Amino acid sequence: MDTRFTLHFVADKEGQLLREALQEWRISKKALTAIKFEGGLLTVNGVERNVRHVLQEGDCVGVTFPPEERSDGLAIEHGDLTIVFEDDAILVLDKPAHQSTIPSREHPTKSIANLVCGYFEQQGLASTAHIVTRLDRDTSGLLCIAKHAHIHHLTGLAQRSRNISRQYEAIVHGHVEQNFQSIVAPIGRKVTSIIEREVREDGQYAHTDVTVLKRFLLDAEPVTHVRLQLHTGRTHQIRVHMAYLGYPLVGDDLYGGSRHLIDRQALHCVSLSMEHPLTGRPLHFTSMLNEDMQRLLK
Repeated sequence: MDTRFTLHFVADKEGQLLREALQEWRISKKALTAIKFEGGLLTVNGVERNVRHVLQEGDCVGVTFPPEERSDGLAIEHGDLTIVFEDDAILVLDKPAHQSTIPSREHPTKSIANLVCGYFEQQGLASTAHIVTRLDRDTSGLLCIAKHAHIHHLTGLAQRSRNISRQYEAIVHGHVEQNFQSIVAPIGRKVTSIIEREVREDGQYAHTDVTVLKRFLLDAEPVTHVRLQLHTGRTHQIRVHMAYLGYPLVGDDLYGGSRHLIDRQALHCVSLSMEHPLTGRPLHFTSMLNEDMQRLLK
């Protein structure tokens, strides 16, 4: 059985080159190179053709992508995944805290990517894990994975156009004064650390909206439950921006928070909205806060 990923299109222009049509259908040059040299296939009305073929209106074009290979550092493992949504193109998961999205030197096994590769193997899918929306190891909630390199390309275009929306909830130290505010402050790597980021003039543009949900006390300490809307996706963006305001996340000892209430940063991706990369259908997913954060709110 051929497990390669195939898409079908119908030509709508008379006399157009196949190459031009593929460009309009958002097939990347990188994908076309892989199709040509790594075991893919282009067909028109069931007959193999090259990109110089001249199309007639109504022609049925098949684009078969080559099998994908995992990187050497991504081992196949099997374990539990909480699947929120799945079709032939994407996989939306609810990630627990204390689990890496991709393997690292400190945590080389049992990452989401490792388990997704095992899940794909069980499905007989000739693909690897393409992370669309990544979460820090100790952040919980929704993340999206593309099931093929071409889908990853399409979601990358959507992210650059800011057509993938994520909302988070967090518990931060202190009572945030303004009920709503936008933080627009560039983020870059801290010179003295390979992990830590900071707001700095030469950093990358970063934009976070902050809405106060509830101000309360925990063990006589003022804290605030906030909702955060990401407009960009910089590493540690929410954690850095809230610490920059003077309200570090509860449990985030890397950026000034205390762990005496919770053993990780109190941060959860509660919603993910996007258009389906192939159909354009609007998709919206939600996730309940993890029990450790719910306990603090109670």
